[in-house]
Amino acid sequence: MQRICNKKAKMKILITGASGFIGSFLVEEALRRGMETWAGVRASSSRAWLQDARIRFAELDLGDDRRLEEQLRRHRDTEGAWDYVIHCAGATKCRRKEDFDRINYDATCRLVRLLTELGMVPRQFLYISSLSVYGPIHETDYAPICEQDTPRPDTAYGRSKLRSEEFLRSTPDSFPYVIFRPTGVYGPRERDYYLMAQSISRHLDVAVGFRRQDLTFIYVKDLVQAVYLAIERGVTRRAYFVSDGRVYSSRAYSDYIRAELGNPAVIRLTFPLAVLRAVSVVAETLAGLAGRSSTLNRDKYHIMKQRNWRCDITPLVEELGFRPAYDLQRGVRESIAWYKQQGWL
Repeated sequence: MQRICNKKAKMKILITGASGFIGSFLVEEALRRGMETWAGVRASSSRAWLQDARIRFAELDLGDDRRLEEQLRRHRDTEGAWDYVIHCAGATKCRRKEDFDRINYDATCRLVRLLTELGMVPRQFLYISSLSVYGPIHETDYAPICEQDTPRPDTAYGRSKLRSEEFLRSTPDSFPYVIFRPTGVYGPRERDYYLMAQSISRHLDVAVGFRRQDLTFIYVKDLVQAVYLAIERGVTRRAYFVSDGRVYSSRAYSDYIRAELGNPAVIRLTFPLAVLRAVSVVAETLAGLAGRSSTLNRDKYHIMKQRNWRCDITPLVEELGFRPAYDLQRGVRESIAWYKQQGWL
């Protein structure tokens, strides 16, 4: 009888960073699949996108060894371990470079170590990394970045994600990690790409750099699809690049936004990279003096400077059966409709 009950039990999943843009969509998909869904949040986290009554909350202090151990131990003793952990918590903007390592790398190491020590290793530990771990590669021939390439991140964010990946690969063979390296993720609730839509709605379209730039994107729902395909297939100790499989010019995103906004008249300005660098340094410095992080900063400068964002998703397609449902035009259409509905535009 006990065996039958176990077969019928819901799979339990923890999603860290659940209150964020990507995390909230991962939570929604887990609920759609009928999983017992735990949203890993801080006590101070907004729960604006986590209103479904079926969501269960796990307050986790990923920055404190003692508190996190207490929280995990208490959960293990009262609720049991999770079958799956999607580690999505992290920072893309920080006031200080060292904060990227503290939030992205140290917290990942701490979570993995404590799950192991407490006997809570899940069936899969799925880590949301970034294409930024590879940095500016193939900037001359524009060949797709692939897993055989040597990572050369030129941002503090990319380096912190690479260190996290290296840590996961150093774990014993029994630790079941899966790494995802998405390119630019966009969609409803996202705020950085939204700034471009806001600018165009105000009749200004700004670009930087005069040399060819090949861009790639992934709609948030397609990234979520890739993660759950990995759960379905049960893969472990693998890493995948994630994009929609297409390559876009530097103007494509803004052109699609403009079309969805009814083709408003815009002033198009293209600035040299040197100007962007100077503005980024000033913006980051002023934000630091005000005690906050800036969307435009030195890390962002290196990201915008990079000319080749092609990546090889063949393993994702062949091993997991990934078939993106959204190209950029459809994704932008859905995103802009949501921004309008929410009164952001």
